[in-house]
Amino acid sequence: MARAAAGSAPGELAVRPGEDPWTPEEVAGARAELESDTARLKSELAASRAALAGLMRDSGGGSGGDDADTGSKNITREHELSLAANAREMLEQTERALLRLEAGTYGVCENCGKPIGKARMQAFPRATLCVECKQKQERRG
Repeated sequence: MARAAAGSAPGELAVRPGEDPWTPEEVAGARAELESDTARLKSELAASRAALAGLMRDSGGGSGGDDADTGSKNITREHELSLAANAREMLEQTERALLRLEAGTYGVCENCGKPIGKARMQAFPRATLCVECKQKQERRG
């Protein structure tokens, strides 16, 4: 079990050696930030869906648009699709972080099972890997 590997007692979140334990206020702050991010990302996705629906409606043939206009609309649509995909991925990561927080495995590296580090979790609340495992992942490409 990841929590046992991380060395934290039941009801406590993992920390690295030498770090202060998570306080209830810090846990509540992390939860509030993740919940706020979830709401914001859901709103962004809804706006992207509306924008994409408008772009699809406007891209109908026979509008007399020239090739440059069609190309511009395609670029705009591709950009909006990219933004939506990014927001969707961030939302999934955020929801997963909330689930880990509820399960008590928040702050435990999903690769090696060691604590990620409280400071890293506070800076990047969706982190799933410790710095060492993240560096290895990035080196692999």
